[in-house]
Amino acid sequence: MEYSIIRAVHIIFVVSYFAGLFYIVRLFIYHTEALLEQDGPKKDILHEQFSFMEERLWNIITVPAFIIMILSGTYMLYLGNWAYLEQGWMHVKLSFILILFIYHFWSWRTLKQLHQAKTGMSSTQLRMMNEVATLILFVVVFAVVLKTMFIANWFWALISFVAMGVFIMLVVKIVNQGKKA
Repeated sequence: MEYSIIRAVHIIFVVSYFAGLFYIVRLFIYHTEALLEQDGPKKDILHEQFSFMEERLWNIITVPAFIIMILSGTYMLYLGNWAYLEQGWMHVKLSFILILFIYHFWSWRTLKQLHQAKTGMSSTQLRMMNEVATLILFVVVFAVVLKTMFIANWFWALISFVAMGVFIMLVVKIVNQGKKA
């Protein structure tokens, strides 16, 4: 019973965390566009508003959800079976969790840069970075749900995720081209 409750908590905070990640990078896109395309008092007002929204989202939703997601996931391993750590699907999941940590800290660094009115990336590059979280989510969910089938067909899983990543990036590029026309 306790394991099921912790698993439900973990799933809820995975959803909350990814919602925060998806939205924070979307705010980065709009913030970057405001800094690059606006002048005068409008630019200052938008910068202040986006900084406020990003800070609130990061500190009230994203980081707390991240912490609870990690704690509940670790606690599930403690309650469940440490033998999961010897299984291939868990290696894939934890590898992508490591990539997620790197993405999390990239997001935090980008947040700090934008608060100083520095833009390190274009809005198109940020749109593509926004899809990194989507790909991580896909891989982790498929690894957990399909477990041994995912590992047995790892080559096709890898090809599928790379193809999905390319497809998503192309769609972002095409949509962006349509906006410029």
